[in-house]
Amino acid sequence: MRALMLRLSVRCLVTVFGTFSASSRKVIAQAAAVSHQYYFRKTMHYQTEQRGHQNSPDYRLYFSKLISAIVKGTMPVFALNAVLYNMVVEVPRWSNAKMEIAIKEPLNPIKQDEKKGKLRYVANIFPHKGYIWNYGALPQTWEDPGQKDKETNCCGDNDPIDVCDIGTQVCSTGQVIQVKVLGILAMIDEGEMDWKVIAINAEDPDAKNLNNIEDVRKNRPGHLEATVEWFRKYKVPDGKPENKFGFNGEFKDKDFAVEIIKSTHEHWRALVQKQKNTGGIDCKNTLCCDSPWRCTTDEAREVVQSAPAFGSAHPVSPEGKLKKKKKRLINIFLAT
Repeated sequence: MRALMLRLSVRCLVTVFGTFSASSRKVIAQAAAVSHQYYFRKTMHYQTEQRGHQNSPDYRLYFSKLISAIVKGTMPVFALNAVLYNMVVEVPRWSNAKMEIAIKEPLNPIKQDEKKGKLRYVANIFPHKGYIWNYGALPQTWEDPGQKDKETNCCGDNDPIDVCDIGTQVCSTGQVIQVKVLGILAMIDEGEMDWKVIAINAEDPDAKNLNNIEDVRKNRPGHLEATVEWFRKYKVPDGKPENKFGFNGEFKDKDFAVEIIKSTHEHWRALVQKQKNTGGIDCKNTLCCDSPWRCTTDEAREVVQSAPAFGSAHPVSPEGKLKKKKKRLINIFLAT
């Protein structure tokens, strides 16, 4: 990996799927402000702009206004022997709405996933409420569906690599946090490789005590076991089979995780340079100078302004309320 620095205009619109890499700057507190018909939320090096209405299919959250230099590439920061990366939070802990980076839309905003025209919510897997960590992804990574993993013999799922932040802070959708990588889980989702990076917010009070996967096992008893069982069972209430895992469901260590992240970054670089089949991914961006999909700031602004203006949240659908409230009695220790 190379430290290629790129200074950007404060008016740049950015692409979530290929924008943020690790930074040495501290994550600042999140603030919100309404400006005309746009809604902006300031964090670290960027702002987010909401469009449409929450709890509806038209809701989108775009990333805009980089306000300082970033590193072009997945460049980790090494601090006190920790490997830090920037994580885009898609789903806050304890919530049920399945928010995700829309990789097939221009500029890759965050939206709520849909199935058969209905917004998706994950069920509560007893005894848990919603997602049990802040859940998101590492930008500038791609699990290549044309690349077969030599250990599991499965190809990538065509998404950025997923991250579970086990810190104590409940984050918000669109927040970017620096995380310390601790290990990784090899989940196999309907035959596709779907790596789950285990990490902790670098600002978490416990971050100094957690440096690898064994530290998590010692200091957070039951946390790793609950993570495996949650991923195994969370699709069962929707009528799908249990997920499977490589390495017999054992977590791999930090060094292994970093190597996986590096490889997915190289796949991303090939993707944005048009050396790989995009698989339907929209690679439009304002930042990657060597990408044939690079667009102007004005073109990016047109994409955002073409989305419905930000407005009041819609009521949660009856299906969503049922999913959020209903306790699925799946015993994570005894279920067959």
